Amino acid sequence: MPAPSKSHSVNKTSPGDGVPAGVSGEGKMPLTVNKQLRSLAHDLSNSLETIMQASYLLAQAELKEADKKWLGMVENASRDAARISREMREILRGQSE
Repeated sequence: MPAPSKSHSVNKTSPGDGVPAGVSGEGKMPLTVNKQLRSLAHDLSNSLETIMQASYLLAQAELKEADKKWLGMVENASRDAARISREMREILRGQSE
């Protein structure tokens, strides 16, 4: 199965305003939904931090080359997921202001 395309990232911004494309101040979500999503994003970040710490510790061990490749994939994916989580929290924070 091919790796997912990174072109679906929310990291694209509208020209000149630094706001992620497709996100505006109009049509804000209900505060209760925002709080629930922010809580979930926070919990996701905590879980990702555990994965990143465990992969760091694994990298300190003597690993076979094939295992280093797998570990690198886990490290890259966890960094990507942490970035996505940060972007989600930024969008949600902007929605609650």
